[in-house]
Amino acid sequence: MLITRASEYAILSLIVISKSDLPVGSETLSRELSISKSFLAKILQALAKNGILKSFKGVNGGFTLALSPKDINMLKVMASVEGKAPTVFDCASSIKDCPSERAEICSIWPFLNKLQGKIDLFLANLTLADILED
Repeated sequence: MLITRASEYAILSLIVISKSDLPVGSETLSRELSISKSFLAKILQALAKNGILKSFKGVNGGFTLALSPKDINMLKVMASVEGKAPTVFDCASSIKDCPSERAEICSIWPFLNKLQGKIDLFLANLTLADILED
């Protein structure tokens, strides 16, 4: 599935964090977005690990954007929290990598591969700044 709950929560968290001048704590985000604190913590850690967020410890700690909103693209956000690039279908990116024994006669793979390429390009060009403008 392309947009999972983890991806959705990551984007919602980035929106809230981008609107704050101070670090935003996971507890505040959890409460404001009605998201499980433990699930949200994993998402925020993944975003920090991948250079999208900065993490600050202590009483006034929390998270801030590590990059400008125009430099945060949705493909990287989604790949960060999913652990892999988002896909629309459970189809291999290459016919030779297809787990099916019928890959050589698959008539839909070329279409799915083109569609995935267009979605990847769209997500790579869609930034947090674009979302904040809407």
